[in-house]
Amino acid sequence: MTGPLEGVTVVELAGIGPGPFAGMLLADLGATVIQVERPGGNPAAAFGHAALQRSRRSVAVNLKDPAGVEVVLRLVEDADVLIEGNRPGVTERLGIGPDDCLARNPALVYGRMTGWGQDGPWSQRAGHDINYIALSGALDTIGRAESGPVPPLNLVGDFGGGAMLLVVGVLAALDHARRTGEGQVVDAAMVEGASLLLSMQRTMAAQGLWSGGRGGNLLDTGAPFYDVYATADDRWVSIGALEPQFFAELLERLDLADEFGDGQDPRRWPALRERLAEVFAGRTRDEWDEVFAGSDACYAPVLSMDEAPDHEHNRARDAFVEVGGDLQARPAPRFSVTPTGAPTPSTPPGTDTRAVLLAAGWTDAEIDDLLANGAVAEL
Repeated sequence: MTGPLEGVTVVELAGIGPGPFAGMLLADLGATVIQVERPGGNPAAAFGHAALQRSRRSVAVNLKDPAGVEVVLRLVEDADVLIEGNRPGVTERLGIGPDDCLARNPALVYGRMTGWGQDGPWSQRAGHDINYIALSGALDTIGRAESGPVPPLNLVGDFGGGAMLLVVGVLAALDHARRTGEGQVVDAAMVEGASLLLSMQRTMAAQGLWSGGRGGNLLDTGAPFYDVYATADDRWVSIGALEPQFFAELLERLDLADEFGDGQDPRRWPALRERLAEVFAGRTRDEWDEVFAGSDACYAPVLSMDEAPDHEHNRARDAFVEVGGDLQARPAPRFSVTPTGAPTPSTPPGTDTRAVLLAAGWTDAEIDDLLANGAVAEL
């Protein structure tokens, strides 16, 4: 891989969800990511994780074997970063916790990804994205006025509030380590990351601009000009015409300017919503694409995952790439001086065990002993 993180080495203790996504982001940006997996792999990782495992080198290690633990510690000696997503205390019990690793490499950045954080009364509880965003207050804000909270897939906790902020923390700590030689622990908790993502809504509430209820505010489908509408062919379009000039263009394209003026009076929103629904239902989604072609009305068709790669804009920017026969999102963001390379497909656990250990200084004979004793495994 090439990219701005070329030359950075990351040891990733394999897991599921946000941990692999963070590893994928670091690999996409050019880091060499060595994924330490259990022999045979984690069955849960087969569930939708192919893209998240891309661009890695895979080493299968038995962490219940002292010799396997030593393998990880020796890899850490030459690494810049370690990331893990176990419950608090697990890596300490295995002998590869922060104190163990920083003793081998004082400049190491030790990134920890959990739902609740490394301490606190809930730190040892099991949970998933839906639970973490529930406790943050984020889940309660998502949904329509007539519905209960609607889980937004696992985008807000696992990937937005979790993996993204873990990577931000790791990169900040890596900058510090390179300037000072001092490593540290990064404690990324999804409940706190999701809370941080809610910062704008909390500020709006403090200013009296957020009602506290679902579906009654500017950005949560309360405003009829920030919503989705069904079309004649049972598809959907999205409208985000928040600013007056964009709203004016929306009405002009729909021939509704004479009916609703600037549309900013919330008392008229129910009538406007009903009218917009009626108008959008009168044409197909493709016909609306033509109506809004080149428009600043903040319009976009609601595409399925299958449709998105074929949209003209996504095609023009090569937003999707084929990786091992699968279509995946290309690395993002883009860099003018250090462009990222093409991702490589995920590989089975242990694919690179021998190659990685040889590069780290083990001899073939030492690796053969580790394999024979079950401390490591290879394909």
